[in-house]
Amino acid sequence: KFRDFFNQNDTGDPSKDTSVILTVEGRTFPVDVFYIQSPVPDYIKSTVETAMKIHQMENDGDILAFLTGQEEVETVVSMLIEQARALSRTGMKKHLRVLPMYAGLPSPDQMKVFERVSRSVRKVIVATNIAETSITIHGIAFVIDCGFVKLRAYNPKTAIECLVVVPVSKASANQRAGLETRSQIALFSPTTEEDFEKLPKSTVPEMQRSNLAPVILQLKALGIDNVLRFPFLSPPPAQSMVQALELLYALGGLDMHCRLTEPLGMRIAEFPLNPMFAKMLLESGNFGCSQEILTIAAMMQIQNIFVIPPNQKAQAARQHRKFAVEEGDHLTMLNVYEAFVKHSKSSQWCQEHFLNYKGLVRASVVREQLKKLLVRFKVPKKSSEGDPDPVLRCIVSGFFANAAKFHSTGAYRTIRDDHELHIHPTSVLYAEKPPRWVVYNEVIQTAKYYMRDVTAVESAWLLELAPHFYQQGT
Repeated sequence: KFRDFFNQNDTGDPSKDTSVILTVEGRTFPVDVFYIQSPVPDYIKSTVETAMKIHQMENDGDILAFLTGQEEVETVVSMLIEQARALSRTGMKKHLRVLPMYAGLPSPDQMKVFERVSRSVRKVIVATNIAETSITIHGIAFVIDCGFVKLRAYNPKTAIECLVVVPVSKASANQRAGLETRSQIALFSPTTEEDFEKLPKSTVPEMQRSNLAPVILQLKALGIDNVLRFPFLSPPPAQSMVQALELLYALGGLDMHCRLTEPLGMRIAEFPLNPMFAKMLLESGNFGCSQEILTIAAMMQIQNIFVIPPNQKAQAARQHRKFAVEEGDHLTMLNVYEAFVKHSKSSQWCQEHFLNYKGLVRASVVREQLKKLLVRFKVPKKSSEGDPDPVLRCIVSGFFANAAKFHSTGAYRTIRDDHELHIHPTSVLYAEKPPRWVVYNEVIQTAKYYMRDVTAVESAWLLELAPHFYQQGT
């Protein structure tokens, strides 16, 4: 596909191709693939059962199991530890060391997967697809692939971008199977061979399943006005393009002729962020809270600030509650960062409060980068001095399109499209009295559609700050 896209030879003579494929042969080892005879209803349970069977019946070699997310990883780790303990009581000499691996795991815990163990111990590494391409783990002899992956997807009909669990592609499945090319491995798949053949050849390109607003902004900034006719390598759906243009127009980044506005649109395009964050940052001086908004924007770029070890959930929850405020997650993250700075950015303090030290350091770096842009654009350096209202109103100025209202059914509904949403269990607003109106950063889809990074707002702010987007009675 890449070769054909970049090839400018239209003569039909292959010798004149301007784009060719070069391959480098490497040493390969066979992969034995074992499929199940009939589909399983629960791939989590199947993963645990397969790992235990391998441990009891197969020769030496560590196990790598793929799952879709942190919650599934921790569930399987707990189940395996419990079964391994029961097995050791029966007198089995070979022990099982179960280790999680996912992006939000503290660095010392991530490094444990690389540690060598004695011959009487078999490692089981339970991972998300971070282990698919990001790392190489020696000693893996068995791979268990759950057959699913979590991808970011955008629905232009509802204007909701969310994380969804979908069947893995053949390319990803083969990538997982071939992780350890230094030795022969066995791959255990929870699908039948017939179902495997029905899987898509490759993952849907990100261009075809993403919110295109950032892409359109970049194209416009490069002087490409007619984005609808741009020759994309993987052409996105037309409805996604239209939705992105509408959002950028609502944010004030495009005019009625779909040209970048000056200076706002040009400045939004300069930020390496979702345009909603960029608009929020650029408006922060007008609301007198640029210092707080800088921190919030930086913190929202970091995943898993709160560390929750499986065996210390109660202690972690107690520490995390110290930062929580009734306004919601954005101000809670502001409190976390300000406390981090107050305690001299101490890693020891982070450990005591179950916070991701590396994530907070990264947030500090991001904040400095964003601060330079605000200085360049002459956004006044101001603080709200502890008053939450200017900060909340500023958040609404950027995220008014992501607003939802509490419904009598006990769920939230988006204001424009009436789509049902729920507050994510990790939010500080979960299990509290539901605010009537909220704005959110993103939606993830599991059994339900969950809002993440949620903040309580006033309906009057939506009408005041986005009168072009909302009308009284909507």
